[in-house]
Amino acid sequence: MNVRRLIPTTAVAGAVALGLTALSACSTSDAADGGNGDKLKVTASFYPMQFLAERIGGEHVSVTSLTKPGVEPHDLELNPRQIGSISESDYVLYLKGIQPAVDDAIKQSGVKNTVDAATLTTLENHGSEVSGHDHGHEGEEEHGHEEPGHEEPGHDEEHGHEEETPEEHSEGDGHNHGEEGGADPHIWLDPVKYAEVAKGVGESLEKADPDHAADYKKNTAALVAELGELNTAYETGLKNTSTKTFITTHSAFGYLAERYGLTQQGIAGIDPEAEPSPARIQEIHTIAEKEKATTVFFETLASDKTAKTLAKDTGLKTGVLDPLEGITDKSQGADYIEVMESNLAALQKALGAK
Repeated sequence: MNVRRLIPTTAVAGAVALGLTALSACSTSDAADGGNGDKLKVTASFYPMQFLAERIGGEHVSVTSLTKPGVEPHDLELNPRQIGSISESDYVLYLKGIQPAVDDAIKQSGVKNTVDAATLTTLENHGSEVSGHDHGHEGEEEHGHEEPGHEEPGHDEEHGHEEETPEEHSEGDGHNHGEEGGADPHIWLDPVKYAEVAKGVGESLEKADPDHAADYKKNTAALVAELGELNTAYETGLKNTSTKTFITTHSAFGYLAERYGLTQQGIAGIDPEAEPSPARIQEIHTIAEKEKATTVFFETLASDKTAKTLAKDTGLKTGVLDPLEGITDKSQGADYIEVMESNLAALQKALGAK
């Protein structure tokens, strides 16, 4: 997931203009009116946002995801029809910094109820090496529980620099998305942060569609409780392990590593589908020996070529650690909760959980 793989916003400028021109006569309407019968018409940018919208919205929403199953979210290009669907939405849920094409289209859509999940929790900077031991949970807890939906100017940049340590750097780590100064957008892979986002989404849906506020509140509480159980399972399952280090071709697990006291060793500056340099292979080999790491993880939506190359040259095993950017028939589970449980099992095996 290298920066160079991201689609420039200029690539969709013409399509945005076309989509908005074609729909200039369409009204976004008041959200409570729905737009699909009695249901609120919701557009989600990619799977983690779709899951929240569907679970919290329940029977009162009709959710459309801009990213189809099997499509790498960062590579998404929008056609005029998709841009039109954004403009016709009653409510849009996205995560700024993941998909520049989506960010640009939403900015120009004119939709009243637009929610950026990144404003519902705090973003941090994570380099290719991310350790939960460097800055622990104390610092995060101090500022990680803002009132959902409260957005401050410079929010992401501010906390990103506060949390950065000398060992961590955003340069070349594949996380310089958007305009957040290198802030890591993969907040959904931390159940605690994801629960914070869920609370904010619930509150925003209550405001957008007050007639069904009670149901949104109930659904939010149920999901937050489920995410709490998932967090407990991770805390318990990863408490006692032979090693705390895992190696991944996709450096998406910085928040998860920090949350549970682990160290993520990503292949910095290298596309998940590209072969690592001999120097990096040797470095990974050294790290693996020193930290007793056993496994190189790859993801479901990218090739396993890098992982297999590393495994062959370093004597390590390979495994799947799913960044949950989409659900396909290759996913180890039918939804977010199930795949996260599979990720936990994979980590326990790789880290030697006792």
